[in-house]
Amino acid sequence: MLTNIGIPGLILVLVIALIIFGPSKLPEIGRAFGTTLKEFKSATSDLVNGNDQEKSTSRDESQPLTAVEKDNQHTGS
Repeated sequence: MLTNIGIPGLILVLVIALIIFGPSKLPEIGRAFGTTLKEFKSATSDLVNGNDQEKSTSRDESQPLTAVEKDNQHTGS
């Protein structure tokens, strides 16, 4: 999608953004977009790395389930 824009289209988008938001708001918008992108990248890398670590440290998946079931039986209703 973004590969079809090209340089003239990108310049047009930037000019329209400058007209709509003005020169004082563009740095704030760019900063907010940058921090949002940074947080998104770190969250996705945490999810990917967390899943890899969880698989390597997990010995037997049925063992934690039985421990939870035992705890639920002792609480009573």
